[in-house]
Amino acid sequence: MEIGIDSFAATDNNKKSSSKANSLAVEKLIDRIEFADKKGLNVFGIGEHHRYEFLDSAPHMILAAAAAKTSQITLTSAVTVLSAADPVRVFQNYATLDLISKGRAEIIAGRGSFTEAFPLFGHRLKEYDALFSEKLELLLQIRNEEIVNWEGQFRPQLKSQSIYPRPYQEKLPIWIGVGGTPNSFIRAGSLGMPLMIAVIGGETQRFKPLVDLYREAGRRAGHDKKLLKVGLHSLGYVAETKKKAIEDYFPGYAETFTRIGKERGWPPVTLKRFKEQNGPNGAYLIGEAEEVAHKIIRHSKALGGIDRFTFQMDNAGLTHSQLKNSIKLIGEKIIPIIKKN
Repeated sequence: MEIGIDSFAATDNNKKSSSKANSLAVEKLIDRIEFADKKGLNVFGIGEHHRYEFLDSAPHMILAAAAAKTSQITLTSAVTVLSAADPVRVFQNYATLDLISKGRAEIIAGRGSFTEAFPLFGHRLKEYDALFSEKLELLLQIRNEEIVNWEGQFRPQLKSQSIYPRPYQEKLPIWIGVGGTPNSFIRAGSLGMPLMIAVIGGETQRFKPLVDLYREAGRRAGHDKKLLKVGLHSLGYVAETKKKAIEDYFPGYAETFTRIGKERGWPPVTLKRFKEQNGPNGAYLIGEAEEVAHKIIRHSKALGGIDRFTFQMDNAGLTHSQLKNSIKLIGEKIIPIIKKN
């Protein structure tokens, strides 16, 4: 199982910040990616948002800067909001990243959990699914064919158009990022694409029927089981003790998710509900290293085996040193336990 980190490149305490503070935040993020590489983590992903509290509107740029300072770690989007993007430019950006990193780039393509990209780039939210379906089809065709002939509803057609650069890898890895929609799981399986599941609440085991749908769709389509990888992305943070992890993580988490909840109609965050989510079967992984490691293993067994797990931890206003310490514990304590099991 691969273990890694996903980041949304949060501003200082998830608030509007000065240009100088934002520059420093990006510098610290790149330092954490370099540190994760040194500590043996397998993957680091950068999300994509177009909001004041995140600095990841151009994730490939951050990843390219990190590529120059790392040597082993896989660098991926988490996710690329493909519905609002041009697949040609997405491919060119990540093919270039793949050249810079000498074959360590990936794309996780999804529709995103926020909607601000749609009006920003002139798309209609009611075409949410149709946009993604068409653009994913084009992105896969560009990956597979150097000269593309294509026609669709949302983009000018391509007539015998060569698309460059080509990546360092023979076939640039593309995963599909999903939430909880059954059709998304079936689509990924039918296409034989790796699946990245974002679990931001509830019990992880509730996704087992959806993962089964994915694997069955892949089997029916005749895809090799090796192609049908499953990844899991959840909120997580590791400290020396569970008590310290919760004390570090909860205040910033409560502020962030209460604020976002006002936009989405969620109730305010409470410590009681947080502890339920962080319990034995809950999706959150906030605690000490051994407990978190064994919880990842339980989640994997509950889903019939997973190939990748990534922690989302920079949404809780944690300091740079706290985040680096968590990365250190993941590399030095959690990964060895995972490898033994």
